[in-house]
Amino acid sequence: MTMPATPPQADQAPQEPQRDPEAPPGLYSSPIPVRTPGLGDAIASEWTKIRSVRSTMWTLGVMIVLLLGIGLLTAFVVSLSEAPLDDTPVLSLGFFGVLLGSICVITLGVLTIASEYSTGMIRTTLTACPSRSRILIAKAVVFFLLAFTITTVTTGVVGVLQTAMLDGATPGTGFWVRSTVGVGFYVATLGLLSLAVGAIVRHSAGAITIMIAVVLLPLVLAIFMFSPTLAGVQQALFEYSIPNQIGSLYEASVTTSGPTGWEPLWIIVGVTAVAMAGAFASLDRRDV
Repeated sequence: MTMPATPPQADQAPQEPQRDPEAPPGLYSSPIPVRTPGLGDAIASEWTKIRSVRSTMWTLGVMIVLLLGIGLLTAFVVSLSEAPLDDTPVLSLGFFGVLLGSICVITLGVLTIASEYSTGMIRTTLTACPSRSRILIAKAVVFFLLAFTITTVTTGVVGVLQTAMLDGATPGTGFWVRSTVGVGFYVATLGLLSLAVGAIVRHSAGAITIMIAVVLLPLVLAIFMFSPTLAGVQQALFEYSIPNQIGSLYEASVTTSGPTGWEPLWIIVGVTAVAMAGAFASLDRRDV
């Protein structure tokens, strides 16, 4: 015999979803707490982006190969030639790999923001985070820390291996720091300058071309200035070209004058600060 269904008791009635007492009557209120997103959320979002795209793996991967390959190959050739190093620091042999590897960092810096304009992803980004300054700061922080860490660690490894391969004088602590941490800071800041140019130009190929010209054109122009009347301009281009500034950190500059020690860092920081200010103004005043 089938028993009739027991009617629900009054105390077993289904519970209604909790409603925010401050919400207007008749509107649904989620029980999940709502908070205003901040800079940390933007940084987490940009970190997810930069580590999940293939351009990051390729550019930084090629940079590591260049730094290790060229640095160790140079040390190997010098060891075979048995040429005396005299007063040439062993770590200065890493200059060639860093100069070529900086092109990879420049490329990644531009793609970090310019690629979003080419794909239209920038609209989604600004919809999720309407604060344009917060987006640019988050991109700059994530990119700089990533580029600085990778460059510093790789140059440190190259320096240790070069010192082991060659019978040169052991570099001092100050020179070690400048040729690893200093070079990493310089290259990462150069990449940050590329990010600012990418935000202003909003075109990947155009911004990369501009940055490669900034790196190489002054040195190339100086080489072909044969007129004595242009001697002062030629000297200035030699002294303040980016390859010469990187060489100064390695104590292997192409001139006997110009920035020395940590001075190249302050120069690139000043130029990058101006470019970032322009990027902030461009991102804030122009439509996407």
